[in-house]
Amino acid sequence: MFDILHLGHLHYLERSKELGDELIVIVATDNTVRKRKHEPITPEKMRLELVQGLKPVDKAVLGKDGTDIYEIVTELRPDIITIGYDQPFEPEVLEADLAKRGLKAAVVRMPRLDHDLDGTRKIIEKVVEFHGADRKLAGVEKR
Repeated sequence: MFDILHLGHLHYLERSKELGDELIVIVATDNTVRKRKHEPITPEKMRLELVQGLKPVDKAVLGKDGTDIYEIVTELRPDIITIGYDQPFEPEVLEADLAKRGLKAAVVRMPRLDHDLDGTRKIIEKVVEFHGADRKLAGVEKR
């Protein structure tokens, strides 16, 4: 998704890069972010450009909207696919689904980074908390 880039994303991409020769990142479309998580904060083109600019990334591509989540993977034909620790997929199921499409790719779940601000939701909560405290100090109630 890469909605708000954070240390957890960088850690994930660095570890993913260590597994192969080239790191191609699929950035979720706005519609996919809406379906799977929340209303995107950062537009898809901006997310794509930000991810492409990260040191471990060789290439970033925008995912596809539609019912077949494997369409972009079929086009890219990777040897290894990494998934985040919190993505709702099981590696064995993904590997079997890919095999049915004639793709042999290893699916690796990456470990969680234990850090104070390692997730988009944590960052949003911290901003809201800070903003709320700031409003109280200014004598303005929360809305």
